[in-house]
Amino acid sequence: MQQDQDILQRYQNPAERNAALTLLIDRYQKRLYWHIRKIVILHDDADDVLQNTFIKVWKGLENFKGESALFTWMYRIATNEALGFLRQKARERTESLPPIEYQLSQQLESDPLFKGDLIQRKLQQAILALPEKQRLVFNMRYYDEMPYEQMSDILDTSVGALKASYHLAAKKIEESLKSD
Repeated sequence: MQQDQDILQRYQNPAERNAALTLLIDRYQKRLYWHIRKIVILHDDADDVLQNTFIKVWKGLENFKGESALFTWMYRIATNEALGFLRQKARERTESLPPIEYQLSQQLESDPLFKGDLIQRKLQQAILALPEKQRLVFNMRYYDEMPYEQMSDILDTSVGALKASYHLAAKKIEESLKSD
């Protein structure tokens, strides 16, 4: 994309690096934030993970080879940062605490920024009950309308495996919504 090329060219010029960073953030901040937020749930956590994502992107941009789209590369970093954040949270909790998915569900309930009605809340809780990979695939496909081929690049998984994960996730969510 032309805007990505502009960002990369400005990055190569030391005098224009700050402008490149501004363009990068302006262009991708909102999309990456919402992707991360669907994974970590809380706004403050999403902000922290987003900041770490942009730090890693900025430090790694010099080594970006252009084998994938800039956004695909950044999305992969954001996904890994968000999942790493959840794993770190899970490690920090003691064995007597409930699983991280339950904690995320409870955080959703108490999040003042979540404005969803009862059906949206049930949908989010059904999504949070999914295994990590299915939850990730479902969010990327359903909310972000991401093509399987792009998801395959980001998650380093075959298109067939992603389709199967999405199908299983959708079935589980449907069953969960029917049972409530």
